[in-house]
Amino acid sequence: MITSKKVTLLDYGMCNMLNVARAFEYAGAELTVTEDPRDALSAERLVVPGVGAFSDSMKEVRTRGHDDAIRRFVETGRPMLGICVGMQILFEGSDEFGPAAGLGIIDGWIRAVPSRSLEGQAQRVPHIGWNQLVQPRETNRSWQDTMLKSTEPGRAAVYFVHSFAAVPANPADRLADFIYGGHQLSAAIKRDNLTATQFHPERSGALGIEMLRRFMDS
Repeated sequence: MITSKKVTLLDYGMCNMLNVARAFEYAGAELTVTEDPRDALSAERLVVPGVGAFSDSMKEVRTRGHDDAIRRFVETGRPMLGICVGMQILFEGSDEFGPAAGLGIIDGWIRAVPSRSLEGQAQRVPHIGWNQLVQPRETNRSWQDTMLKSTEPGRAAVYFVHSFAAVPANPADRLADFIYGGHQLSAAIKRDNLTATQFHPERSGALGIEMLRRFMDS
């Protein structure tokens, strides 16, 4: 386990860096923001935020040489966190303005958030606002030893802004879900040293800050 609080934020031009940086600083991080893939690869903990369209984000990641750096960082075993589009680009690809290829680190695809509930009623897309986290149906996965430790399933609410959501091919990669119009969609994934959230911990109040602290404890 890394004992320092060093966190490196990767800036590839499609990130809400100010909010994420402030949240990590509030959580006690010793923060570095970089556009250099070499800095990303040598980080103790790497955070890949993101906003906007999937294909635009992937274009910037590739153009700046971050695609190889992210893949190689994951292989080091050091902690990495993806946020929102920073989670989505870890997958094989997306239907948003696509199909568009992602990094392929996690098997699965990014699909549109359903525009109708299971009962057939129209629902707002993008999905914006607070929603509760629940455990995945397939695995009922424990949140101990993750950044969601001490988070209460079905009661803890976090903040979302998105029109697309990940569909992991392997149910074991799902860490947490949320319910929207009766549909159970992926809210967070975890595989070994890699964690990623569709929601925004930096905009999720005290609970989000606590999650960032848990990430820094890894």
